[in-house]
Amino acid sequence: MMNPEDHQTIEQHPLSRTGLSDARKRTCAYVVQCDGEHAIIAADVCDEDAEAQNYWAVGQLVTIQVGENRVVGLTCSVDVMEANWNRSGSNRVNVTLELVGEIVSQADGSTGQFSSGISSYPKMGCIAHRIRSEDLGIIYKNEGASVVKVGHLTQDRTIDAKIDVDRLLSRHFAVVGTTGVGKSTSVTLVLRKIIKSRPDIRVLMLDPHNEFATAFPEDSVVIDAESLVLPFWLFKLDELSEVIFRGQSGFDAETEILGDLIPLAKERYRLEMEAGGNGLKKRKGRNNLTADTPVPYRLADLVKLIDDRLGLLDNRAEKPILKSLLYRLESVTTDSRFRFMFDSALGGDVMEMVMSNIFRVPQYDKPICVLEMSGLPSEVVNSVVSVLCRMAFELAMSSDGGIQTLVVCEEAHRYIPANREAGFWPTRQAIARIAKEGRKYGVYLGIVSQRPGELDPTILSQCNTLFAMRLGNQKDQEIIRGAVANGAKSTIGFLSSIANRECIAFGEAIHTPMRLTFETMAAKDLPGSRIYEQQEAVRNGLEISLSTVMRRMRQEDRRAGQEVYGEGGGGSSRPDTPMPFGNGAEPGDEINAIMNAVYSGSSGTTGVAKDIQRTTGETAQGQSGQPMVYAPSMLSPPQPGPAPTKQGSTRNLINSFRRR
Repeated sequence: MMNPEDHQTIEQHPLSRTGLSDARKRTCAYVVQCDGEHAIIAADVCDEDAEAQNYWAVGQLVTIQVGENRVVGLTCSVDVMEANWNRSGSNRVNVTLELVGEIVSQADGSTGQFSSGISSYPKMGCIAHRIRSEDLGIIYKNEGASVVKVGHLTQDRTIDAKIDVDRLLSRHFAVVGTTGVGKSTSVTLVLRKIIKSRPDIRVLMLDPHNEFATAFPEDSVVIDAESLVLPFWLFKLDELSEVIFRGQSGFDAETEILGDLIPLAKERYRLEMEAGGNGLKKRKGRNNLTADTPVPYRLADLVKLIDDRLGLLDNRAEKPILKSLLYRLESVTTDSRFRFMFDSALGGDVMEMVMSNIFRVPQYDKPICVLEMSGLPSEVVNSVVSVLCRMAFELAMSSDGGIQTLVVCEEAHRYIPANREAGFWPTRQAIARIAKEGRKYGVYLGIVSQRPGELDPTILSQCNTLFAMRLGNQKDQEIIRGAVANGAKSTIGFLSSIANRECIAFGEAIHTPMRLTFETMAAKDLPGSRIYEQQEAVRNGLEISLSTVMRRMRQEDRRAGQEVYGEGGGGSSRPDTPMPFGNGAEPGDEINAIMNAVYSGSSGTTGVAKDIQRTTGETAQGQSGQPMVYAPSMLSPPQPGPAPTKQGSTRNLINSFRRR
């Protein structure tokens, strides 16, 4: 047992000369074993000593005095030397520490600096104490122009938990944790900090559960299955094939035919546009268009080319394949669920409009685009994600890093599963390209998942900042344990028991691995708050309109703001959600009217134009001198030459995008 004089106050102990302050009693322990990664300290614990209760608990940080420096260790296990516990006297315990670094004293007597390396390891008999708040502040000190507070240290609420936003973005990040632990809330908090610290960043949130619209009511544009505009000709051949053949395999012959005929349809459309609608004229030189070049073409031209090929006398063996292809094209283009791709009102080159609206160029004080995907057909979700991730990268590269975008993939294991035979390969490829090369051009990746064990390990390894919330699955814990830096591996043992809103954070954006608790957010700012509000209203007696619910299930007569509960004023399906193309009309009608108004060059302020004005809040002077509404985020009338904007020529950017 330890001698009574070893259990003493700071004032009596000679270590007071090293700068240890406070008049409180700090129980001592002594090093009895040490190797390169761990140290074992022995201490006496007495139940009658209130100061010593829970003093050597698991998860606490401990400092060991080694000369002028203090080696820092994390308590990962506590063992009793004797089999029985003596309630009336002292008990010897052995505490195993994982060594995480040291606090180096400064020659000028200042507070010191923390280093993750250890210059001198403890010798036998070195004295250990539980860490002071002052030393905690030194360890977790994180300063810089882009450093923001996201919560507090779980061990000490007075110590701020901070992250470096620039490092968080440039090296990508991941938030993992089982369902119900506050993952979405934490992501919302982090995104709020990002857009406040970096106003030049755009955020594309891929939202499979339609829960983030209420989280960013003032900072986002929400696009759902009805307001999404993504023309079929923006899809690469493999992405379009995924849609046409509904994710099934075994249609290589049909895909090969599409690869041959789509470039011809594109060339036919381009020649007609260049001829000004006066018939086709031959272009000198080779056709440099491919099935993957993002330029417009008409389905009618594609069908005509298939029909022409079907009518060839020497093409009998191919006829069943061509007929099958025609049937599938007709089936998918007449399906109302695919209207966002095949709406006949979306004629012309609307690429600039699509890019502007989805990727917030210009931002118009709404840097976040929330893409709600629950209403999209399951067969098309992978292709849509592939197109958007690919566009995000191409935009950043074609703008020489001028358009910086953070792509946040909620439920990322859907798109980049660990099993390489599962999922959609182009989607995996597009996300992997962002993960591996995105930081060079200014496109960043945020991965959110409840099953890190089901994520592609190569892509997950590119996320150099990790927020690990509660994880009960052993395989998931092993994935995180393999990613954590040396000196903090024992913290992974707490993943199965940490509280909601808590996480183990480590990586590039974190100065030192820490267990932190995220800030509390107001209920109105939580993801999915509208769902909770409506559930509460139902509990309070609100009547449900079943007929309206049925219409929504069938996707009949759905409009922005359609009431679902009660008769008038009972809550809407999309409260206070900004719509990108106005309100009150069917999505196809809105787009059609907008395109007609834009292409006609009318200077009058129509009803649709007023909707655009409400969306953008900008006006200009028409040729007649009267105020004319315009929407820079929409497509400008086609005319020769570049169309300058505040952020450069968008049309030149689109042309550069296509040349790549």
